[in-house]
Amino acid sequence: MPCYTVRMGQKPPAHTPEKEALLVALRGILPDHSVLCEGEQLRPYECDGLTAWRALPGVVCLPSNAEQVQQILRLCGQMHYPVVARGAGTGLSGGALPLENGVLLSLAKFTRILEIDADNRTARVECGVRNLAISEAVAPHGLYYAPDPSSQIACTIGGNVAENSGGVHCLKYGLTVHNVLGLKALTMDGELLEIGSKALDTPGYDLLALLHGSEGLLGVLLEVTVKLLPQPERAQLALAAFHDVTQAAQAVAAIIGAGIIPAGLEMMDNLALCAAEDYAHAGYPRDAAAILLCELDGSNEEVSELIMLVRDLLLANGAYEVHTARDDAERLKMWAGRKAAFPAVGRLAPDYYCMDGTIPRRHLSAVLTRIAELSRHYDLPVANVFHAGDGNLHPLILYDANQSDERTRAEEFGGEILQLCLDAGGTITGEHGVGVEKLNQMCAQFTPHELVQFHEIKHAFDPKDLLNPGKAVPTLHRCAEHGAMHVHHGKLPFPELERF
Repeated sequence: MPCYTVRMGQKPPAHTPEKEALLVALRGILPDHSVLCEGEQLRPYECDGLTAWRALPGVVCLPSNAEQVQQILRLCGQMHYPVVARGAGTGLSGGALPLENGVLLSLAKFTRILEIDADNRTARVECGVRNLAISEAVAPHGLYYAPDPSSQIACTIGGNVAENSGGVHCLKYGLTVHNVLGLKALTMDGELLEIGSKALDTPGYDLLALLHGSEGLLGVLLEVTVKLLPQPERAQLALAAFHDVTQAAQAVAAIIGAGIIPAGLEMMDNLALCAAEDYAHAGYPRDAAAILLCELDGSNEEVSELIMLVRDLLLANGAYEVHTARDDAERLKMWAGRKAAFPAVGRLAPDYYCMDGTIPRRHLSAVLTRIAELSRHYDLPVANVFHAGDGNLHPLILYDANQSDERTRAEEFGGEILQLCLDAGGTITGEHGVGVEKLNQMCAQFTPHELVQFHEIKHAFDPKDLLNPGKAVPTLHRCAEHGAMHVHHGKLPFPELERF
């Protein structure tokens, strides 16, 4: 599998005769300015949001239409060059990390909103359309697109599908997969796939769900048809402050246990909320050990009733203060602090490592307590920001990469958090994907037989293994090398699977 240990200061990949032949062929498909191959041209593409992992691509292509993408894929397939598709590069697991012997396919020019069907509450958009731009475009029709990752001002809908992204409102309205009706994608050999439709259901296998979270391993997305929702009559946000993180976790369980499904239920600990307050001035109480943001939406009557029930539950579970937003402006301001948490925490240390694991809600308190213990053990601060309603944790481990051992400690700390999620009955990723970051943990979460099935699906779409190779699904050899699987005398425990 490819090696991804390249760091800052890497030299551009050498121009071999094979690469020169590739460049000549690519310039027959694209204008010269859309084929990048020199050092400083390549530097912006060396990483995604997981900046600790970097590698310069062999060549970057910037197509502007589907036909060009199709020709590039066919060419690379014929010449056996791997391809990594990239959207806005906001991913946090190294899913868009390039290959020095491959092509980085940037879809940044695919930014058209192709159709808005207000009557049927759908929109058809190109893969490079920003998440927030969809809601902005359909707002005049009284509609919006529900999934709202914190990076929604920049992240693209194609990347959202590739990672099956969530957001602060995914508790009630679901992940990307629950809000997409159709996809157009190209396979590595240039075959156009049209999956799903505007209908509520389509015949055959559910390939629509299969493509969600596939991290660019199965196809290159071109278009997405999304489901739109009517803007609610009213949305009301309550902020609850707690002197103890455990109490905040218990309040989450109490709200869900009462049969109330908020539009959003988010939690931040003191380190995270103070950073967000300094950054966004959202009105958060600095003396709180943790805060909960609980939003309810629906009809006026429904929200009026539920907000009082939620307030009583928060106070009964230890909240010393519950503040309800006075109007939409204050509600949006309070949400702005939560959505700015990641950049805000970036001001606290030279570097941070953003984790992403999911646990059953009932284990929130125990897992947070253990993360605090690990923070002391590794002598690294951690700011906790997460989608409390569905147990999706985002611990942000603060470190300084200029200190010789801090990055190593941060990565070991992060690995323990992911193992902690597995031990609690959860998963190693909720929405950020596996990429290159969590390959070792995949060996712990899945059995060899399960990993083989993943590879079989990959090979059904991409027999030559040229689309984003080495990402998301580890080889069994890698699992054996890292001790995540029982090995007999240096051989894999399933000889018939060694080809993977």
